[in-house]
Amino acid sequence: MINEKIEKALNAQLNKEFFSSYLYLSMSSYFESKNLTGMSAWMKIQANEEHLHAMKFYAYIIQKGGRAILGAIEAPANNWKSALDAFEETYTHEKFITASIDGLVNLSLEVKDHATNNFLQWFVTEQVEEEANVTKIIDDLKMIGENSYGIFMLDRELGTRQPAPPTPAAA
Repeated sequence: MINEKIEKALNAQLNKEFFSSYLYLSMSSYFESKNLTGMSAWMKIQANEEHLHAMKFYAYIIQKGGRAILGAIEAPANNWKSALDAFEETYTHEKFITASIDGLVNLSLEVKDHATNNFLQWFVTEQVEEEANVTKIIDDLKMIGENSYGIFMLDRELGTRQPAPPTPAAA
């Protein structure tokens, strides 16, 4: 049976992951409206990944004998000053999610829930990758500045992103 504190914290994370998906889908729509279809596609894939992350939490909570509780999802922002601004918000949000995952790891250690700690290690690794990917895009956007050709080329490059193959825990 799942520890009550762990169940509550995992449910909070489940809802944060759904919000992440919602935020990135909003960014996708923003990029689409700016005719940055590659960035839009990149964010759609990101939104789908976040949805899969939420579903991993959902499945784990249930597997451990708990109940997944879906809360209200706050409306995300829907407008940004620039592509750089949107990706900087993405980075800020990913750092928030990283801190949240770290808090879950700490809680799992505190209550000596080794199974949950093991489950969370995938997310620890994932967050390193998430932050690195967004940092690279931010660095590219800063280097490009307002150069429309550079933005065009980066948009095309980001449009080549392919969805990650599903992991067994996501199925």
